[in-house]
Amino acid sequence: MTAHAVRMDEIYRLQRHFYDVTRKYYLLGRDEAVRGLAVPAAGTVLEVGCGTARNLVALARRYPRASVFGIDISRAMLASAATRIARERLGARVFTATADATSFDPSGHFGRARFDRILFSYTLSMIPDWPRALEHAAGLLAPGGVLSIVDFGDQQRLPGWFRRALRAWLARFEVTPRDGLATAIAEIAHRQGLAGRYQQIYRGYCQTAILSAD
Repeated sequence: MTAHAVRMDEIYRLQRHFYDVTRKYYLLGRDEAVRGLAVPAAGTVLEVGCGTARNLVALARRYPRASVFGIDISRAMLASAATRIARERLGARVFTATADATSFDPSGHFGRARFDRILFSYTLSMIPDWPRALEHAAGLLAPGGVLSIVDFGDQQRLPGWFRRALRAWLARFEVTPRDGLATAIAEIAHRQGLAGRYQQIYRGYCQTAILSAD
């Protein structure tokens, strides 16, 4: 296991049991990101950093003909994911694997090389080499595919005290808002011949981005 994988397991070994209950109050925009994926009928969707499978289950319910995949570097989080998937009886359509977002081979893990939709929901801020993870995922888009991102923004339009307090608190969990996301999206779009779109919402509390293989 890498040092990052070990650290993620340390953080979430206990937190995984109440993660979803607490995070729903401040991971703004993730439900909108799930609803906005518009997965094609019988399509495929991959979440990078799927955690407890909260989003995977929501996607499987919303798109009952889709095949849903998720990777995470934390084995502890994936233990909770397995329990949830089994409880929801979705094991025939929802699949997970332990993998590093910067280098995983989907063919080896899932038997497929491309995905119609790819989601990063509050995970880039926890991946040390996040530009590499984003570049790698963008290369896994199927023709016409869409990669969607929602994560913490720069909070520049919020009070200074709030921004400082939020970032100090996030740092306790190895979370760092990616202030360079807009630039990274533009650069990856150019290199890979994709269309890119970026915006900040909720006064910069969070940011969203799209890469599409039109």
